[in-house]
Amino acid sequence: MKTVIEPFRTKVVEPIHFNTKSRRRGLLEEAGYNLFALRAEDVTIDLLTDSGTSAMSSNQWAELMRGDESYAGCSSFYRFESVIQSIFGYKQVIPVHQGRAAEKILFGTLVKAGHHVPSNTHFDTTRANIESRGGVAVDLPARSDSVDKAEKGFGGNIDIDAVRSLIERVGAKTIPFGMITMTNNSMGGQPVSLENLEDYSRLLEKAGIPLYIDAARYAENAWLVKRRSAEHADRTVHEIARSIFALADGCLMSAKKDGLSNTGGFIALNDRTLAESLKEELILSEGFTTYGGLTGRDLECIAVGLEEALDEHYLLYREKSSAYLADHLIESGIPIVQPAGLHAIYLDARAFLDEIPPELLPGQALACELYLEAGIRSCEIGTVMFGKTDKKTNMEIPHKYDLVRLALPRRVYSQSHYDYIIEAIENVYRKRKSVNGYRIVSQSPRLRHFTCRFNPVDERAVSGRHKPVRLLKRMHERSGA
Repeated sequence: MKTVIEPFRTKVVEPIHFNTKSRRRGLLEEAGYNLFALRAEDVTIDLLTDSGTSAMSSNQWAELMRGDESYAGCSSFYRFESVIQSIFGYKQVIPVHQGRAAEKILFGTLVKAGHHVPSNTHFDTTRANIESRGGVAVDLPARSDSVDKAEKGFGGNIDIDAVRSLIERVGAKTIPFGMITMTNNSMGGQPVSLENLEDYSRLLEKAGIPLYIDAARYAENAWLVKRRSAEHADRTVHEIARSIFALADGCLMSAKKDGLSNTGGFIALNDRTLAESLKEELILSEGFTTYGGLTGRDLECIAVGLEEALDEHYLLYREKSSAYLADHLIESGIPIVQPAGLHAIYLDARAFLDEIPPELLPGQALACELYLEAGIRSCEIGTVMFGKTDKKTNMEIPHKYDLVRLALPRRVYSQSHYDYIIEAIENVYRKRKSVNGYRIVSQSPRLRHFTCRFNPVDERAVSGRHKPVRLLKRMHERSGA
């Protein structure tokens, strides 16, 4: 059959709330124009994140009743451990309540002041956890000389030459480990090729540097390797996943993504000595080693979800759902990151609102406008999330790009919801010249995008329009060591 259907039936439904546009305007103003500050009940379609927002399966709900809530040595942990060992291939498994807890424990043990940690691109909490310990989070995404590879579908790759240059410049002893995020969330949800990972692994191994994978979307990356690499087309997603993790010393994962769970995560590795140190930190902050801040019910749900995320019927449906949304936006002339990944569609806000200069936060402007238009909550990934404010001029130092991420919760929205999203974006695009920019009026020193407040700005760009440029090319040209 040509038609790809959802590989599930709906058994439980949750009502969606609707507000008038005037009501949404008032709510947005009360929230300081920060979509994180909105109540969920005031959102119609919530695309803020795909983290912890998945719909659980009947098998996961059934496993809730099997949860062993014993403080130590609960049977649910051993099932959780067994599934992770089977999929990821690592012997040591350390549960945590979510991905950033894994980052805090691992980085707190390994990262010291002056250390450098390379990655294809660090996401927000990853960067903050490195920098809070005096380390330097170094983004080294594949650059302009690799655009042809990006066009083949692997725009999440790391720049191997840049990593080599970093090692030569700062010395291997100042690099406690290398990281790679799969898929590359900050770079439009683009996957990493197996060949690129092999090159990265060999380079780090030669320098005596361990490699850790941020595996939050491991199944989606493995699926895209299968779909976009002819040499891996006949392999199963499980086989590709094992090949990926065999190239690294360990991984850390938020199970709230490709674990299809509403909470949880883990660290997995083979180094027993390091694992014992990590477990000491776990007990201090999360809980005992066989629950790590999770209930037995959570451990059971994650064990099921990790396996369900590898189901190829589910992954095909996930791919086609994302492609449906992407293809309709492209047909309407909407600038997005191409090719689309699975977990999100990324609007190029700088090209979408090309009359708003980067210092007036076009990504935030577009995110606010989508909420005003149709109650859609999305997430700015650009100058607000990764930029900085010049303390002398109080002006924003723009990030290298401004995106709006439409994160797609797993097994939650149907085609009619996607049609609603498409219509809303098209409506905003038609009136884009009337959209104004924003300025930050208050912010915290770390992870400001979660809590800062904004005011809309009436002034229009005076330095000419920003010509829309093909986003992937621009992102690679502006990326550097």
